[in-house]
Amino acid sequence: MNRLRLCTFLLALSPAITLAQTAPQNQSGKFLLHKFEQPIGEETYTITADAGTLTLKTDFKFTDRGTAVPLTATLRTSDSYVPQSFVIKGQTSRMSGIDTDLTVSNGQATIRQGKDTHTVPVPTPFFTISGYAPVAVQMEMMRYWRTHGSPAQMATLPIGAVRIQDRGSETMQIKGRDVQVERYTVQGLIWGMETLWMDSANNLAALVSTDAEFDHFEAVRDDFEPALSSFVASAAHDEMAALTEMSQKMPGRRTGSFAFVGATVIDGTGKPPIADATVVTSDGKIVAVGPSRDVKIPAGAQRIDVTGKYIIPGLWDMHAHYEQVEWGPIYLAAGVTTVRDVGNEYDFITQVRDAVNSGKALGPHMLLAGIVDGDGPYSIGITRVNSPADAQKWVTRYHDSGFQQMKIYSSVKPDNVKAICADAHKVGMTVTGHIPIGMNAYEGVEDGMDMINHIHYIAELLLPKDYDPQKVKGLERLKVMASIDINSEAGKQAVAFFAQHHTVIDPTMALMEMTLRAASAPATNTEPGIARVAPELREQLVNGGLPPEAAALGQKITQNDLAIIGALHRAGVPIVAGTDQTVPGFSLYREIELYVQAGFTPMEALQAATIVPARAMKVERDSGSLEVGKRADLDVLDANPLADIHNIRSVRSVLANGVLYDPAPLWESVGFNAH
Repeated sequence: MNRLRLCTFLLALSPAITLAQTAPQNQSGKFLLHKFEQPIGEETYTITADAGTLTLKTDFKFTDRGTAVPLTATLRTSDSYVPQSFVIKGQTSRMSGIDTDLTVSNGQATIRQGKDTHTVPVPTPFFTISGYAPVAVQMEMMRYWRTHGSPAQMATLPIGAVRIQDRGSETMQIKGRDVQVERYTVQGLIWGMETLWMDSANNLAALVSTDAEFDHFEAVRDDFEPALSSFVASAAHDEMAALTEMSQKMPGRRTGSFAFVGATVIDGTGKPPIADATVVTSDGKIVAVGPSRDVKIPAGAQRIDVTGKYIIPGLWDMHAHYEQVEWGPIYLAAGVTTVRDVGNEYDFITQVRDAVNSGKALGPHMLLAGIVDGDGPYSIGITRVNSPADAQKWVTRYHDSGFQQMKIYSSVKPDNVKAICADAHKVGMTVTGHIPIGMNAYEGVEDGMDMINHIHYIAELLLPKDYDPQKVKGLERLKVMASIDINSEAGKQAVAFFAQHHTVIDPTMALMEMTLRAASAPATNTEPGIARVAPELREQLVNGGLPPEAAALGQKITQNDLAIIGALHRAGVPIVAGTDQTVPGFSLYREIELYVQAGFTPMEALQAATIVPARAMKVERDSGSLEVGKRADLDVLDANPLADIHNIRSVRSVLANGVLYDPAPLWESVGFNAH
């Protein structure tokens, strides 16, 4: 055994030897919690050792954009970390809750999740845990794993299994001293990969993950807090390596020149479909489109018979948050070949964009909007604009880094909105985002905003003039929102204003529908794709919704929002399809389907996810339709989306930047069901 392998072998053994010789002691500690590296809360915990039993009690709480997200858990194990009972209750995000307890006895686990109780045999090995939080429970899981042979896969209860990989040791600088930690990746606990670090005393030092809203989430033990940025950078580097490796090993991936022969082509321009057509691509570009009788297939092109199928342009998602590497294969599997990321950690998203757009890594073509916020109780992230000087600094940095847009978030002050828009426009960038607190959508556009995210900012213009959101809460607020009318004078004024200003609206209607659905109805009634997502993700998605007394109001608000979208569209306001994540891979389909409910023709709904966003982002010469010279992005469908818009879900194959993919391996690579 050579020296390197010997060191690795001893390193793997050492935690088990140390723990076997050292009895667990009473312990207490604190983790500082972050979202997009911004401190948002903390978790405090105690571990009590008593008569061969360890009892962990943890209080996990953060405030996300003004909303408290509290979570408590109690875990009892043997002194070798074998679970005996587990209770977790509270919120896992602003919009999803959890209420679960589990007891292990005589080889059986009795599990209560909400109102449902069932019993299952206890697998070996196993641990009890639920999701990314609380962090102290993850620490106990790691201690169990390290003292029980570090199995390649370990079952988790209530559901799932985890795969933990030792990624080697690294040194962190903590207040001028070097501290060695061991880095691990964890897959299966949440959807996607987490990275965490254990110190030499077998304590968890840091966790870099995503929360239940898919946002970047970091937890750092208080004494390791100075190294937060180093932990984030280390995790990003490891994720990029995984993304590149995934790209090269994806089954069904084919490169070269292609001739798709025999399909009906819907080119996205609005022209009538072309029956029995051929599309030829080479070197990542479309080189011919037309009736098969008129298109000459070049020598060397791979002929693909798509007789009876339908070809559409590759889809766009105009409201993406690409916060983990798993989004790459998901987007492609769903037929999404271009995304606009509208808010992310700078160091992470620039690395991802460069790797994907260069063709080295797996994912759709990426355009970026650089997010900024101002100080306030609802702030997010660490890229703050509190003065015109800050505006110029961040516009310059994002522009010089190849971002196409600025994104304004909810706490930017009006004068700074003007400064951001003015500086962005000077360098050829456009501005999108939320309407900040204290402003309305009219003021945002008049101050220079070119685009608006989320339809509710338009709906709020139709509220009674004496409406005060600080005084009207809960059910009463829903009643007011349900009472608005797009055909009122206020509605007509709003439609005319945005048409006059050519404001681009990104409604994220699928997100609104999911949020406003009735909690009593299965989530699959709203989005059937939930049945196909990874199990650890499904648990998050099926929670939420409105209580019975609010369900009818939620449905009325949904219909009002659709009416607003329809009226804007009829007036010529550009509507672009975006998901804000919601159900990965499926919500873009739902967004497009909802536009048909709003009054779009199927062709117009399809264009909202193809040529209209390309025009909005000023890249219609490169993308958005199937025309010669454009990027070779297309989807082959089994059925006609113009006959039934739901056929948008029938993706058979995807060509992204000239590379052909089979969707099934893409879905399966991230734990989804392919069918």
